[in-house]
Amino acid sequence: MPLETLPRIDRSTAEWPTMLLAVVIYGGWLLVTFYWQSLPLVLVVLLGGWLVAWQGSLQHEVMHGHPTRSRAVNDAIGWPPLSLWLPYRVYRLSHLRHHRDEYLTDPIEDPESAYVTPERWQRLGPVARAVLKFNMTLVGRLTVGPALMIGLFLADEAKLVIAGEPGRRQVWALHVVSVALVLAWLVLVCAMPLWIYLAGFVYFGGALTRLRSFAEHKAAERAEERTAIVENGGLLGLLYLNNNLHVLHHLRPAVAWYRLPSLYRAERDALVRHNGGLVYDGYGDILRRYFLNRHDEPPHPGM
Repeated sequence: MPLETLPRIDRSTAEWPTMLLAVVIYGGWLLVTFYWQSLPLVLVVLLGGWLVAWQGSLQHEVMHGHPTRSRAVNDAIGWPPLSLWLPYRVYRLSHLRHHRDEYLTDPIEDPESAYVTPERWQRLGPVARAVLKFNMTLVGRLTVGPALMIGLFLADEAKLVIAGEPGRRQVWALHVVSVALVLAWLVLVCAMPLWIYLAGFVYFGGALTRLRSFAEHKAAERAEERTAIVENGGLLGLLYLNNNLHVLHHLRPAVAWYRLPSLYRAERDALVRHNGGLVYDGYGDILRRYFLNRHDEPPHPGM
């Protein structure tokens, strides 16, 4: 099957595996937060971080038109702000901009780029440069990466709100109300200290998300060669809803997550040729290559 004929639409009916997944994620979050005092703290952190990262994968799925034909229903499934810091609506708009593949990795046009422009690099001081270089290693992405992701996002959003960006204040007002409901559940109902949720659920969940995105994209002259494939995802493949097969997702975002592996196996050779052979043998391969070594340099090489 040529790549041009890969399935484009995959939602003639409601996708029940995704609906069931949403029940598992939100039900699991409610159970872990409610019974956290009866569980070992390590288990609370592991489950909490997993569930928050898993919800991020679910949000990514629903913003691409899953699991129903109704955008209102899909958005409602992705709306709850379990991560606290990221409004679903902002994430949706930003991520759909990221899917303009001709701009992938461009630090100006791609909102998910890990690169900076050469001009910005020249303006940075030695400490900021050292932090960005460290962030290009896997250990850096997992430790300081979530703080950079959250801090830079909130700083940019604050500028937009202050500048009066149309609709931004309404989005954040609704988000604040939604976060208040989450915090009321955590503090008033579950009696959970906020530091446990912030460190265990939010930060650890952010680190798991940073692992997924670490090697997804790399600057290259051809747009097709900027998107990677991570084969043999294992349990992390389930956490990321097979988004480790990233080049296939970019080619066909309308295909449901549970159908990606079979489609990938059927078209593996063509997909590997398409992305120039940017393939990793599982996340262990990425760990061995980049735990202390930089995936790339922070200044975008093509600018």
